[in-house]
Amino acid sequence: MQVYRVGGAVRDRLLGLPVNDHDWVVVGTSTEQMLAAGYTAVGRDFPVFLHPQTGEEYALARTERKSAPGYRGFTLHADPGVTLEDDLARRDLTINAIAQAADGSLIDPFDGQRDLRAGVLRHVSSAFAEDPVRILRLARFAARWPHFSIAPETAALCVQMVAAGEADALVVERVWQELSRGLMEVQPSRMFAVLRDCGALVRLLPELDRLWGVPQPEKQHPEVDTGVHVMMVLDAAARLEASLPVRWACLVHDLGKGTTPRAEWPNHVAHELRGAQLADAVAERLRVPGDCSDMASLVVRQHGSIHKSQALDAAATLDLLERCDALRRPDRFEQALQACECDAHGRTGLEDAPYPQRERLSATLRAVLSVDASGAATEALASGAKGPEIGEAVRRARLAALSGQPGHADPPAHQSR
Repeated sequence: MQVYRVGGAVRDRLLGLPVNDHDWVVVGTSTEQMLAAGYTAVGRDFPVFLHPQTGEEYALARTERKSAPGYRGFTLHADPGVTLEDDLARRDLTINAIAQAADGSLIDPFDGQRDLRAGVLRHVSSAFAEDPVRILRLARFAARWPHFSIAPETAALCVQMVAAGEADALVVERVWQELSRGLMEVQPSRMFAVLRDCGALVRLLPELDRLWGVPQPEKQHPEVDTGVHVMMVLDAAARLEASLPVRWACLVHDLGKGTTPRAEWPNHVAHELRGAQLADAVAERLRVPGDCSDMASLVVRQHGSIHKSQALDAAATLDLLERCDALRRPDRFEQALQACECDAHGRTGLEDAPYPQRERLSATLRAVLSVDASGAATEALASGAKGPEIGEAVRRARLAALSGQPGHADPPAHQSR
C-alpha cells in the first residue's frame, strides 16, 4: 500500500500558503484491505475512508468513465491495479494534479509546478469536459487568485461544454456550493467574469447576466453599466471582508434593473420591488440558505431608502428602522448597512468615498434601543392609556431619544405613524 498527499494541500504548500486540510490517495490496495487496517468507509459513491487516528480522508486511486450527462454521470473503477498517474489524470487542473510521496518527493506528470510558477489555470486532459462542476471550480479558483490567467485552450473547452448543454445538467446544490465559496474569495467578480465569458452565467443566473448592457444615470453611476456596477459592489464587499449573506445581497441587490423597459432607461423606477421578487425567486431556485436569502430580501427592498436616509427626519428614520425590523434584529440591520456601503462604493471614482448613512443609522438605532420601552408602556398604562395608545407612547419615547441625534428635528408631541 502506497500513500500520497494530493491536491490542494500540495498546491498550497508550493504556493507558500497555509495548509488546513490534507487529502490522501492510496495506491495498490482494496476496500477490504482498508477496512481490515481499521479505516472507516464513508464514501457512498466513492471509495473514501477515514483514518482511524487522524480522521483524515484517504481515497483509493481510481479512474472514471463518463456514462451520463452531469457531474453524477460517471462509472468509477478502483482496484489495486490503478496507478497514481491514472488517478491524477482524472483531476481538473494541472495545479491540483501534483502528488507528494512520504519522502517528500513530488510526482507531477502534468507539469502543475510549471503552471503554478507561471500563474496559469489549465485543465489536465479532455476529461475536464465530462464534469460541468469543473467550470464552476475553475471560476472559483480564478476569483481566489486574480493574478492567475486561464489557459486559452481551457477557456475554449468551457465554451464547448456550455454549448453541449453540460451546464444545464448541474444540480442546484453543487451550483450553490461553488458560488457560495467563490463569493468568499479575494476577488469574487472574477468568478462571474469567467462564467459569463464561457456562456455559463446566462444558464445558471440569467437574472444577473442580463444586467450587462443596462445603463444607469451617469450622475449617480459614473460606471454606467449595471453589470459592471454590481461586480464593483461585490468586490467592495470582499475588501471589507463581509460575510456571505452580505456578499449574496450585494450580488442580487440590483436584479430589478434588468427588467426595466428599455424605453425607461437609464432610470429604474420601482426596481427595488421587481428586484425583490427576482431575488426571492433565485434564492428558492438555488436553495440559498435562509440567512443569505433573508439578508438579500432586506437589502434589495430597502437599499434605496437607506441611501437617502440623510434627508429623513426623526419620524421617517424610525419608520425606516421599523421597516427593516432593526429594533428586533439589530445585528442583521448592521449587516444590511454594510451591504449598502458596498453599493455606494461600487461606483467609479467613489470606491473610498465616505458613507455617513451607515454611522448615522447605527447611532440612531443605538439611541432607539436605549429607550426603556417596557417602562414607557407601563407609565402609559398607569395613566389610563389602552391598546394603540400604549404603542404610541412607546413611539413618542423613541422619537424623543432621537431628537438629540445629528440631523433629527425635535418631534412634535402628536407625531404618529
